[in-house]
Amino acid sequence: MKIINVDQNSQEWLEARKGKITGSKLKDLISKRKLTDRKIGFYQLIADKLALESDLEDPMERGHRLEEESLALFQKISGLVVEKTGLWISEDNENIACSPDGAIKVDGEFKIAVETKSLSSARHLEAFLTKQVPDDFEFQVLQYFIVNEKLETLYFCFFDPRVTVMPFFYIQIDRSDVEDEVKQWRDYQKMILKEVDQIVEELTF
Repeated sequence: MKIINVDQNSQEWLEARKGKITGSKLKDLISKRKLTDRKIGFYQLIADKLALESDLEDPMERGHRLEEESLALFQKISGLVVEKTGLWISEDNENIACSPDGAIKVDGEFKIAVETKSLSSARHLEAFLTKQVPDDFEFQVLQYFIVNEKLETLYFCFFDPRVTVMPFFYIQIDRSDVEDEVKQWRDYQKMILKEVDQIVEELTF
């Protein structure tokens, strides 16, 4: 065993830990369900090895700060012209909504939408290497198609300028990819909203 004599929580200690599997990091690395599954700790090790700077900024604030730059990159790469729109409200139920980062008209209708995320470098790399939108954004993806029944395609963009090898990319989701889930979760939301209305009515009667 080797020992690096640095004080815990010092800058030297933090630097010495980068790219190494420590006891506190192990839980984010091992998947008990299936050892071949890759958890976020795996992608953090890659980020560390690429010498990416530490992530101290609030993800939501970073997302707002980088949104315009990300949309500009999307337009440049895709050749599509993105419009800013307001809150989208479902015609099926006025209490079902979503807030698109941008949208594109086809034959006068918003049939293409754009969502952009600026996540931690580890999560950015996870999405790039797996070519999948992270699970915690699953319902955000579905809500686009639930709210806008004419939506054909969603471009889910990822932008992290710290990851210089691949700072920007997007994943295309078509309605045909999610049609079954869209119907399921549209019906679920309508059921929940009906239950909420009943309870509110009972409490205010």
